[in-house]
Amino acid sequence: MADAEVIPLHGRRSAPGPEAVQEDALIDALAFLRRRLLGDYRVDEFGFDAELNEQVFLRALRPFYEKWFRVEAIGTHHVPGDRGALVVANHSGTLPWDALMTTVALHDQHPARRNLRMLGADLVFRTPVVGALARKAGHTLACNPDAERLLSGGELVGVWPEGFKGIGKPYKDRYKLQRFGRGGFVSAAIRSGVPIVPCAIVGAEEIYPKLADLTPLARLLGLPYFPVTPTFPHLGPLGAVPLPSKWYIEFGEPIETADYPEGSAEDPMLVFSAADQVREIIQQTLYRLLSQRTNVFLG
Repeated sequence: MADAEVIPLHGRRSAPGPEAVQEDALIDALAFLRRRLLGDYRVDEFGFDAELNEQVFLRALRPFYEKWFRVEAIGTHHVPGDRGALVVANHSGTLPWDALMTTVALHDQHPARRNLRMLGADLVFRTPVVGALARKAGHTLACNPDAERLLSGGELVGVWPEGFKGIGKPYKDRYKLQRFGRGGFVSAAIRSGVPIVPCAIVGAEEIYPKLADLTPLARLLGLPYFPVTPTFPHLGPLGAVPLPSKWYIEFGEPIETADYPEGSAEDPMLVFSAADQVREIIQQTLYRLLSQRTNVFLG
């Protein structure tokens, strides 16, 4: 007769101890390394390596999300779980930590654990190492053909329409949205028939308060700006450490595009109007979140 399983008196199996957890983690890590060495993994047509993203990139970002910025994700239920959608967010912070934290929020806090496929500027993909890593993490160039292919394929796509104007704006202009360009993201959403999800991010403006811009040096290095912050370049490499501000990322109700009349994507007035609507929703959400915040670092 087989030995009976011993169940604790209170009716629950005891949780695995620290040694068992560490052993499981080691087994998983070795299995991951074995698959990498054998080439037993898949990438999609854009170069996205889902396993590498989950096991390496997201794990590296998670301590910043949970411990450093203490991000609170609000309204993740507004983001569709089983179809394509376009997340449109405000951009800030000198370096794109806001985009990275949004990817963690949607993977870890969304019930469907969605991967956010971000649209990035050409500078990202021209930068050695960074461009290759961005492709591996599932991101691609900010152009309508790529965006539409991803959206039509059911992917969750993220765009920051302010671009460098938003991420590189001075601290005195914090949380004031810049122009959204020509609204190309709206055209891509309409052609793909997917909803647009406005996203407001509070906290990123304070991680590297930009006090000035060394424009001649930026031009020499081929950069959109060269920031001067309270810690950079005065503290050298230490100045690259972001300040531990408290973050909120709120996803608003989706704006459906499937009912737009045929040819709407080619109507510049309609596209501009829709882009302005999204921009206004994000701006008002930012104002509301800021009014509820009592301290930059404590929330």
